[in-house]
Amino acid sequence: MLKSVAVIVVPNFSIFEFATACEVFGIDRSGRGGNVPAFDFRVCTPEPGDVRMKSGLSMNVPLGLEAAADADLVIMAPYGRDNDVPESVMEALRAADARGAWVMSICSGAFALARAGLLNGRRCTTHWHYSHELASRYPDVQVDENVLYVQDGNIISSAGTAAGIDACLHLVRVELGANVAATIARDMVVPPHRDGGQAQFIDRPMPTCGSAPMEALLRWMVQNLEQEHTVVELAARVHMSARTFARRFRSETGATPAAWLNSQRVLRAQELLESTDLNIDEVAREAGFGHPVLLRHHFAKVLDTSPQSYRRAFRGQLATAG
Repeated sequence: MLKSVAVIVVPNFSIFEFATACEVFGIDRSGRGGNVPAFDFRVCTPEPGDVRMKSGLSMNVPLGLEAAADADLVIMAPYGRDNDVPESVMEALRAADARGAWVMSICSGAFALARAGLLNGRRCTTHWHYSHELASRYPDVQVDENVLYVQDGNIISSAGTAAGIDACLHLVRVELGANVAATIARDMVVPPHRDGGQAQFIDRPMPTCGSAPMEALLRWMVQNLEQEHTVVELAARVHMSARTFARRFRSETGATPAAWLNSQRVLRAQELLESTDLNIDEVAREAGFGHPVLLRHHFAKVLDTSPQSYRRAFRGQLATAG
């Protein structure tokens, strides 16, 4: 079970992306309910003392890399990728991987993982600004620039800025369950889950619209996922022609009504698989797919996995812990 977290920083590290790991793992939320543990959180560096940030500020880091030697999760904070990273950092990352610990990179931290050889033959991501450079420097690495984060075995890599939050919460879900991840996300006032395969650039990742009538319609649709919804019927609810509604809906959500509904049904199915003991037939009905064949089809299309595999992945750790 995930109990201890060590973040490695080197000179010229990025404060915001570093702070995403601090926010998820470095705050004691154990007294706020939701069974959130108090993580043993450490920040370490090759040469303890003041470490310069990209912003021109500096932070005093009293711990050396020995603080990462027994951590359940070692995170490589992003840094100026043209900066030299000491071999001692490479050794700490390799040692974490060798003992089976989780290893995560945020944004340009992926360059350190690649240099350490941890990404050879693996799929990973980084900020889209740097993806081609990472692929060019390390041809044995499979770089995907069109995702928020990637988990390949015990290695997790994420894109820039807020994608670091998504990656951290993903790992919390895997290790500690959806309820713990949701509690942390609620405290941070962020979405509890964005699928890693989601593109780094989308118009509206959350189910929101710019107009009040459409916003109200989306909320109603989410509350009635089990119903069939035609464009004509939905358009009538907001007093539009079907043609105008279809155009407005796509403009404001970035998807067709059918695609948007299916994405919400997948999210609902994920929630049910994580938090209930409903069988697959029941999950399919509750989520609005009606038939398990449709549930499996859309799960494979969106998440590249099956409902059964998803349930095992996100509930297995809790079952083992219990």
